[in-house]
Amino acid sequence: MKIRTTLLVGLLAATLSGSAWAAVTAKFAVTLPEKSHQGQGVAKFVELVKAKSHGEIDIKPYYSGALGNDVQVTSALQGGTIEFTVPQTTTLTGMVKAYEILDFPFLFKNSEQAEKVLDGPVGQKLLETLPAHGLVGLAYWENGFFNATNSKHPIAKAEDFEGLKFRSIQAKITQETIKALGANPVPLAVPELYTALETRTIDGQGTPNAVIAALKLYEVQKYLSITRHSYGAFIPLVSKAFWDKLTPEQQQILKDSAVEARTYQRQVARAQAQSAKETMAKHGMEINEVSDAEHDRMRARVQPVWQMFIPSVGQDLFDQVQAELK
Repeated sequence: MKIRTTLLVGLLAATLSGSAWAAVTAKFAVTLPEKSHQGQGVAKFVELVKAKSHGEIDIKPYYSGALGNDVQVTSALQGGTIEFTVPQTTTLTGMVKAYEILDFPFLFKNSEQAEKVLDGPVGQKLLETLPAHGLVGLAYWENGFFNATNSKHPIAKAEDFEGLKFRSIQAKITQETIKALGANPVPLAVPELYTALETRTIDGQGTPNAVIAALKLYEVQKYLSITRHSYGAFIPLVSKAFWDKLTPEQQQILKDSAVEARTYQRQVARAQAQSAKETMAKHGMEINEVSDAEHDRMRARVQPVWQMFIPSVGQDLFDQVQAELK
């Protein structure tokens, strides 16, 4: 009886101290490889969660799209069969139109502006829309600024886009942006991109430097122009079905870890963008910077696209973003 009483007292003390959580296991679906800026952010997050929870929350990452593409795994989170993923915010625009504000072309001039909006009230307001769709957003990480490559000529001014056959994703705002710049959008999936550029089915495309280098597009593209025409943000997501089973303390650990990993991940993203730029130059790509004046001219060209999509994201949200940028 004395032994049983001692055990019960010990268990009660452990429970009250918060150290006797039931072990939690979870899957984290990652689209890119482990060495990518996305993959390294996830690895840091997993490490922080394990440390902060004293090993009670065990998250296993699955890299290189092993569990599916962004759309598939985000749907799996909603269904509760996968616990974590980290897609680009564009993936969410089909369910939450307000997220389209982050895809407005030439919205941000630099990373500091992007951080101001994403880490502030606007970013928080967008996160608050997700639980109704079976998702919980933890923070915003960086994919980076999109730059243009092509096989025809450098893009130094707005007119240099004219007539180019330019790869587009299915998102309407991306297609309208390409049209506004004077190029012709050609929807293509990433697996088809290299061959289309190699055979000159299309002339160019736009993605972050690290992606351009990873896909080895320098083998089939002559020019890289630092247009910074769009900014891509990753968003670490949790399945709400999984989230609701966690204690408030465990939920806080996930939030804190995602924010702490954010600083590290952004540093990695920017270092990889610079390293990729140097790699592409070594492989013979001609690289040119777009001047601030010409960047402003390009931005002016896409204003009709902004006006086209303001109604769907909401005038109030658009005004709030503009106020923060000013």
